[in-house]
Amino acid sequence: MGKPMARNLMKAGHRLVVYDIVPESVDAVVADGAARGASAADVAARSEIVVTMLPDGPEVDQAILGAGGVLEGARPGTLVIDMSSISPLVAQKVGAACAAKGVDFLDAPVSGGEPGAIAGTLAIMVGGKPEVFEKAVPVLKNMGASATLTGPVGAGNVTKLANQIMVACNIAAMGEALVLATKAGLDPEVVFNAVKGGLAGSNVLNAKAPMVVARNFKPGFRIRLHQKDLRNALLAADSLKVSLPFTSLVQQALIALMNQGKGDLDHSAIVTFLETLSPTETKKGTA
Repeated sequence: MGKPMARNLMKAGHRLVVYDIVPESVDAVVADGAARGASAADVAARSEIVVTMLPDGPEVDQAILGAGGVLEGARPGTLVIDMSSISPLVAQKVGAACAAKGVDFLDAPVSGGEPGAIAGTLAIMVGGKPEVFEKAVPVLKNMGASATLTGPVGAGNVTKLANQIMVACNIAAMGEALVLATKAGLDPEVVFNAVKGGLAGSNVLNAKAPMVVARNFKPGFRIRLHQKDLRNALLAADSLKVSLPFTSLVQQALIALMNQGKGDLDHSAIVTFLETLSPTETKKGTA
């Protein structure tokens, strides 16, 4: 995700200093014109705005608050935008540490997966102060089609968790429906085309059903990352005493798929878990 986002920033005319613990990722963006940073602290010392994009909360904590991290190099007035999908509690912890040093902070997770990152059409959900958000909007719009302030620091990630619950349950429901249709002797592609214009139609259905019937599970968003998001949703729900029964069921299916070695497949491969329960293969021309 970070590489295409960085490339879109450069296309918009921004000068970038980049760092990653994976040298190959840095090499690829430096080859496109970015400057190489020696550490996260070095990047921050050479920048007015720092954007982080990492797998989960522990990595964000280390990259921003840890030794050699962003806060070691950031000056008062620096803006840090964390675009990772993490626990809202971690976002609030990082935000508080930034505020103590006079550094502005936004949590700004995204939806749209790698295709959206490449196209610059991400939906960006932001938590933070309104005046800080307004300062960040021009930069965010270089990476996404929309940027919405949803509340104070942490709200961006609460919104992202809500998004991920809706997407996961939608994909699971689609999978059950197409497995049923296939077992009944229908062509799942025909069924998809029949329902997509009605109330069941959605962006999720339009993006994922064609992948399922083509048996194309090349990742736009990986199962292991969606499992992480649902885990964070369930942890947040537990802290708020909120029941999320359907989210829990889908998360268990994702864990099962990871145990089968499918963690790096696209999350549309949830259908393969359902197919094993009612032995069938949901593919084009089944009927």
